[in-house]
Amino acid sequence: MTSVRVAGPADVESIVSTFNSAFFHDPVWGAAFPDEARRADQAAVMWRVYVTSALRYPWTLVTPNVEAAAIWIPPGGVELTEEEVGRLERELAEVTDERTARAIMEIGERFEEAHPAEPFFYLTILGTHADHRGKGLGMGLVAESLARIDELGAPAYLESTNPANLKRYESVGFRVRGEIAIPGGQVVTTMWRPGGAN
Repeated sequence: MTSVRVAGPADVESIVSTFNSAFFHDPVWGAAFPDEARRADQAAVMWRVYVTSALRYPWTLVTPNVEAAAIWIPPGGVELTEEEVGRLERELAEVTDERTARAIMEIGERFEEAHPAEPFFYLTILGTHADHRGKGLGMGLVAESLARIDELGAPAYLESTNPANLKRYESVGFRVRGEIAIPGGQVVTTMWRPGGAN
C-alpha cells in the first residue's frame, strides 16, 4: 500500500514538475509539443491549468513527496470550466502558436466526446516523476485511489495515451472499452472499471 495524501495549493508546482517529467516522451503529450527544447516550459502551462482546476475537488492524490500524482474528477464534476478551457487555449497559443494550441485542445475535445454517459470517477492524469519510475509508486497510488472509490461503489474511467501502461491498468481491474484516434496519428485506449471491482 502506497502512502497517499490529498494535494493542496502548495503542491501545484511539484505536481506540474512530476507531470512534465512523466509525459516528456509520452506518445501523445510529448508529441503535442514538438519543440523538444521548449517542451517542458510549454507543457507546464497546460499541466498547471489542469492541476489548479482539479483542486476544487478533494481527489488529487499524491505520494508524500509528490513523486507520483493522480488527478481524479468525481462523478458530476468537470475537468475544466468553460472559462478555464478558453484561458488554456490562449495561454498555450502564447507559448507555442495558435495552430499548436488548437491541436492540443482538439485532443482534449476528442477525449471528452468519448466519455461514457453514466457517472464515473475520471482518472484524467496520472504520472510518476522519471527519477522515481520502477518503484511501483504510480500504480500503488492508483490502487489506493481505487480502494477509496470502491468504498463509494462507483465505476472508474481513463484514457491511456501509452500502450505500455495497458497491462498495468488491467492489473487493477480496468478493461479496454474503446479507442480514440488522435489527429497526430496516435491511438488512445479508453478503459473502464466497474463500481466495486476488485
